[in-house]
Amino acid sequence: MARDDLPNPAEGILLAHFVVAADVARSAAFYSDVLGGTVVREAGPAIVRLANSWVIIAVGGGPTEDKPDVTLETPPDPHRTSAFLNIRVADIQAVYAEWCARGATFLTPPQDRGREIRCYLRDPDGHLIEVGQTV
Repeated sequence: MARDDLPNPAEGILLAHFVVAADVARSAAFYSDVLGGTVVREAGPAIVRLANSWVIIAVGGGPTEDKPDVTLETPPDPHRTSAFLNIRVADIQAVYAEWCARGATFLTPPQDRGREIRCYLRDPDGHLIEVGQTV
């Protein structure tokens, strides 16, 4: 694997999105097959290169020495969230049509919100994803 295929910066920082999945392979397939990413590592954790970023996908688990009071789990209630992946696109109508054709299920079609057009979908574990286009 080339260095550019992994979220491992040569200098400075790099931002990646980490999601907890009940089925890592299923989630990696969603981020690659539906959203158009490339799986660069299949497990331990899985890593999907998505445009100019990465999604790291792993199973949940209990506390560890470096996070002693934290348990990682999939969203317990899909109707409540405190964070979500935000994907900015150049042409939301084209992305919406393409991802729907690949099996994405959006909460609504793209909505014009004045400064942006946006819509939301969920990954297989219920993580919320915003797709937006600035106007």
